[in-house]
Amino acid sequence: MNQVFDFLFNQYTTYSTSDICLEVIAVIFGFLSVWFSKQNKIWVFPTGMISTAIFVYLLLKWQLLGDMMINGYYFIMSIYGWYIWTRNVDATHVTPISRTTTKEKKTSVFIFFATLIFVFAVYTYFDKWNNWTAYVDTFTTATFFVGMWLMAKRKIENWIYWIIGDIISVPLYFYKGFTFTSFQYLIFTFIAVSGYLAWKKSLNKKTATL
Repeated sequence: MNQVFDFLFNQYTTYSTSDICLEVIAVIFGFLSVWFSKQNKIWVFPTGMISTAIFVYLLLKWQLLGDMMINGYYFIMSIYGWYIWTRNVDATHVTPISRTTTKEKKTSVFIFFATLIFVFAVYTYFDKWNNWTAYVDTFTTATFFVGMWLMAKRKIENWIYWIIGDIISVPLYFYKGFTFTSFQYLIFTFIAVSGYLAWKKSLNKKTATL
């Protein structure tokens, strides 16, 4: 049992107690954010902002630039998403769940490749191409950027990007030594699948009603 515990958490012996506590708090609020997103509740954004703000601080401290940029982007997009989700589209309705349009699909592709180029430039400038994880970070950053943008616009396809990014992030963060965050992404994966099914059911019900 001790060997399993050491395997999972031994890396935390070099971390300060305050950093460990902050990571746990960020993970808890991250869980809440994804759960509220699954439930299609506006609380997805304030809880997500708390989580991402803490992670920006920690990841900057740990010099994980790609991950830091993801969370910084999440924070900004949470403000945008908060506005979109509460904006009235008519006198009685706010922005509904919907599927992406052809234009939005093209925009998603643009965001993905623009993010790849941006992260590549940042990693090159700071000379961070010293580990294979940097290449994976570049891909997951682009994936999550698109996912967050689609979630802010309440598009059901956002869950597909979250699922892909979450699955990759589970072993990635464990390899980096962040077990709590790795567990977070494992649970995120299951919630994202459940969220996609819940949103799809809601969307199908709305279509049937119309």
